[in-house]
Amino acid sequence: MNGWIQAGTVEELREQGPKLIKGGIVVFFHEDEVYALDNRCPHLGFPLHMGSLCNGILTCHWHHARFDVCSGGTLDPWADDVPVHEIAVHEGVIWVDPNSRNGNQVQLYKDRLLSGLEQNIGLVIAKAIVGLMESGVPESEIAAIGIEFGVKQRRQGWGSGLTILTAMANVLPKLDKQGRILALFQGLLHTARDSAGSGTRFLLDPLPNTSVSEARLTEWYRDCIEVRDTRGAERVLLTAVQAGTDEMQLFAMMSMAATDHFYINGGHTLDFHNKAFESLKYVGDEQRSYILASLLPMFGDASRSEELHSWQSPVNLVQPLMEAFEEVSKQGNVTGSGNPGIDDEELLQALLGDDPLRTVRVLKEALLGGASPVRISQIAALAAAERVVRFHTQNDFGDWISVLHTFTHAHAVHEGLIRSTNPWLIRGIFHTAAAIYLDRFLNIPAAPRPVVIEEAGEVPQPTELLDILDKQQQVAPAAAWVIRYLRSGGKPEPLFNVLGHALLREDAEFHSFQMYEAAVAEYDRWATESGPFAEKARETMILAATRYLAAHAPTSRERPHTAKIAWRLHRGEKLFEEE
Repeated sequence: MNGWIQAGTVEELREQGPKLIKGGIVVFFHEDEVYALDNRCPHLGFPLHMGSLCNGILTCHWHHARFDVCSGGTLDPWADDVPVHEIAVHEGVIWVDPNSRNGNQVQLYKDRLLSGLEQNIGLVIAKAIVGLMESGVPESEIAAIGIEFGVKQRRQGWGSGLTILTAMANVLPKLDKQGRILALFQGLLHTARDSAGSGTRFLLDPLPNTSVSEARLTEWYRDCIEVRDTRGAERVLLTAVQAGTDEMQLFAMMSMAATDHFYINGGHTLDFHNKAFESLKYVGDEQRSYILASLLPMFGDASRSEELHSWQSPVNLVQPLMEAFEEVSKQGNVTGSGNPGIDDEELLQALLGDDPLRTVRVLKEALLGGASPVRISQIAALAAAERVVRFHTQNDFGDWISVLHTFTHAHAVHEGLIRSTNPWLIRGIFHTAAAIYLDRFLNIPAAPRPVVIEEAGEVPQPTELLDILDKQQQVAPAAAWVIRYLRSGGKPEPLFNVLGHALLREDAEFHSFQMYEAAVAEYDRWATESGPFAEKARETMILAATRYLAAHAPTSRERPHTAKIAWRLHRGEKLFEEE
């Protein structure tokens, strides 16, 4: 019995009741048998020796979780199984193995995570995440479990939950350990909630003939999307996947259909496409069909902005854009890599101007002149972020989402053009430009850009920003603090971490997650450049994220509290005692 713990005699246990021994283990005598279990209720940590044992069921008295005393298995899905320990009795003396017999803990945590996702139980999800991270499981592997679940268990296809999960997986390198736990928890919980009650999504079969040319499959796919035939489009798409079409070509085909109409679904469609393709790096190739096919249901009832009154009157944006598309397409493959004849500041001001026809002309001439579509889309994303920086709080609160949609669409176009040289995606730049123009009244009056009046002194502590955001209506003070931080030499890494916590400690709505992730990604693109324009662009991204997050804080913070409980439980803290 080397290493085992002596727990007294059977007779003592029979007479005196449950006994606590070293290692946080409780030993019971019940129905002429001896049992040893972890004394902490796996739900919220209450001492099980204070519970009751009847008919083989051990009941915790805090939330009435029930456990089979023999196996430790729970009857309640919102609790976890309690670890059990081997017992040996020699000459009436009880010996307990200090190591539980529950087997592979990593697999148990993975199973519990999937169970929590299926049943939409936040605490189960949070405890599984903490357990997996503490066991050394890569965070990308944890995210992959949620992505695979989400694309299969939501009949409506890709939605906000999977977008949040992918966005949070993308920003994990910006966060400390606690932030990474919160990011995964928020993403996985939103995925579970988005899938709750939806039903399993089953894929159609690809066409029997996989030798159809890529050009013909693309034509069929676009035709199906045009008439909202999402089932036909799915079979065509899966045929292309089965034929071995590479990721760049698949994105070109799908983004082509997503830009055949203007600013579909208020920009969400292209943004969701971008996130779905980003999620591919977290999962295996076998999940590719499920992920890409999940994008199709959103086309069934998609809104097309060229049909909206605001895009046709008082200024007709549709016809000039159609003419520009036709003229650009005549040139063929517009994939310039330089910036001939393009001035970044001049293009930025044109995008933010009040003359949309001039903006269309400037964009068209830049593309025809050989300017890089990637660079133009990057400037367009900057202009969209500037709308957020200039958004005045005198506007209706709901209008924050309007400028947010434009920015995330612009970011999706930018990332898409980096991913693929598909010339049709260039239309997305023009769609972004039109949306930036339509948002112009949300900058009247324009919120002033913060300035630092006093000389830059000691760098403020990043956590000061969290104190500011404990109060409502702190948009201007938060932006001013950020400028003071940057101008006094503050590093971006701690700032992005604290901005991440400002997001993740809240019961944030979908768009806040989009804002933070897109701003971080665009900042990183500008971080590869030097000079005043790039420096101001980086500052714009930080200000845009800060102002948006400040406008939507604080909340009741219930979701992150669940994650905090899970972490404290894993560390062995006692939640039932006064702090």
